[in-house]
Amino acid sequence: MGGINNRTILIAGIIMSLALIFIAKLFILQVYDTSYKFSAVSNTRREVTQYPSRGLVYDRNGKLLVSNQAVYDVMVVPRDIVPFDSIDFCQSLNISIEQLRERFVQMRKDIRSRKISTYKPSVFFKQLSAEQYGNFQEKLYKFKGFFVQGRTLRKYEYPTAAHVLGYVGEINEQQLKDDAYYTPGDYLGISGIEQTYEHELRGKKGVKYMLVDVHGREKGAFKEGRHDTAAIAGKNITLSLDIELQQYGEQLMQNKVGSIVAIEPASGEILSLISAPNYDPSLLIGRDRSKNFPVLLTDSLKPLLNRAVQSSYPPGSTFKTINALIGLQEGVLKPYTTHECFMGYFARGLSVGCHPHDSPLNLTQSIQHSCNAYYCYEFRNILDNPKYGSIQESFNAWKDYAVKFGFGYKLGADFHNESRGFIPNADWFDRVYRKSWNSLTVISLSIGQGEILTTPLQMANMAAMLANRGQYFTPHIIKNIEDKSLDDTFRKIHDTGIDVQHFAPIVNGMELAVWGGAGSTARIAQIPGISICGKTGTAQNPHGDDHSIFIAFAPKDDPQIAIAVYVENGGFGATWGAPIASLMVEKYLNDTIHPGRKWIEKRMLEGDLINAKQKIQ
Repeated sequence: MGGINNRTILIAGIIMSLALIFIAKLFILQVYDTSYKFSAVSNTRREVTQYPSRGLVYDRNGKLLVSNQAVYDVMVVPRDIVPFDSIDFCQSLNISIEQLRERFVQMRKDIRSRKISTYKPSVFFKQLSAEQYGNFQEKLYKFKGFFVQGRTLRKYEYPTAAHVLGYVGEINEQQLKDDAYYTPGDYLGISGIEQTYEHELRGKKGVKYMLVDVHGREKGAFKEGRHDTAAIAGKNITLSLDIELQQYGEQLMQNKVGSIVAIEPASGEILSLISAPNYDPSLLIGRDRSKNFPVLLTDSLKPLLNRAVQSSYPPGSTFKTINALIGLQEGVLKPYTTHECFMGYFARGLSVGCHPHDSPLNLTQSIQHSCNAYYCYEFRNILDNPKYGSIQESFNAWKDYAVKFGFGYKLGADFHNESRGFIPNADWFDRVYRKSWNSLTVISLSIGQGEILTTPLQMANMAAMLANRGQYFTPHIIKNIEDKSLDDTFRKIHDTGIDVQHFAPIVNGMELAVWGGAGSTARIAQIPGISICGKTGTAQNPHGDDHSIFIAFAPKDDPQIAIAVYVENGGFGATWGAPIASLMVEKYLNDTIHPGRKWIEKRMLEGDLINAKQKIQ
């Protein structure tokens, strides 16, 4: 009897203990832990992401460049789908039965690969127009498991500046792994300022919880919106770009391949950045993007390539200004130094040709007439300077000067895809020539040929540096970000280490190249009333006609604009580069073209250097 009583007491104790545990757990769930209450209604609650509008983009004069337009995505929660009238569904969205089947097939694949969840909303059909949204919304109650979510797409106010503005596209798997902010189906900046300033432009997503009935119809806010968070709009940004100058430059570069970069010397702000051929940025928004992007990507003229910052070219004779400054700083060159030229430079069986001009020339005249022979002599004097113990030592000293001018490395502009160009060092030539080389071996560097490669952005920066007599700011396209200070990187002055007095003969030579007498290489760039200084360049091209190059700044003593123009296969610098650059300068400073120069403008606008069959339609 005693045993039975003990067992009875034990069993009763266990039952009582379990009962107390369950009671305590229920008390905790119902009183202390409200998250379980929140989860208990999950089958009647819908979590709707509130997408922020991206920040607006303005040009330096306050003109709106990029805004937003409303679109709507059809969302789906796979587990909530019940059989529905597919024909009615397709008619509501104006899609075919085949398109609907394709989407269901893709949805099942994504579920199997765990790209999407059966319990959480994901995008089923992207970017309904307002009209499609209205039609579908009326019948939405018939299609359980589906709902509509609003978002915005970019709207480009001008069909220009595509390489500056960039575009927005759907996030990929790697980007999802890199940033937890995003979820599948989100959009982010892919190129241009949309990419560089993505964090500022994107804003912050919010969330809204809605009560829904068994048909998925919204019945009001959950908990009166106490759990909702509001979306925060992206910051507006102002670019340094002058959209009217940009448009004009793109017109001048129609049917040509190359680029234009214009910079304000006093700030490093980019006034215009043109890559040709270009494209209308509106081609890469909305559902049309999937159709247009492959066309642009496979175009033989590579309109998606931003040549202004990605392409590297020989700088040609524009680089003579750099070699002259190095020679002056090193003390192997004086403003009064003269050299003779007999249609070129000749030494040990090697020759570098030159065009007819007066001889001999001093330093300023050598810039004015762009004498090749002068710079062959001068460059060899730099490398054969007896203060250096070897060619390797003197060459690396020359290379260090070039780097200080902004060559050989990325400038740090606010473009993710900026190229560094190329400035070789002595080790590079040691490997190529097995340490058996001298100043004559690398003589082509004296005139900006050979192994030197620069970007148009770097050449425009060179023009700005010359305008500032030895200093420059890192080029940048951003002017202002709403409620945020400009990056200190863009406020820092870079000094080239060249004494300021050495710039006078170079700048005077650049002025005479435009305004001098017969034999001056850039007289076509003359602008009535504007003291423009320039330097032509003609870069040899083993694959076809030479490239036409011109750098310039104006006015001479109060520079407001510095510019570089590079026209592929354009021949002499004075043929295309100089007139295009001078028209850009005149447009920026005077806002109009002098009547006496209209013939030049007409020739540039109508000039076609692309075979008619290759033109972008």
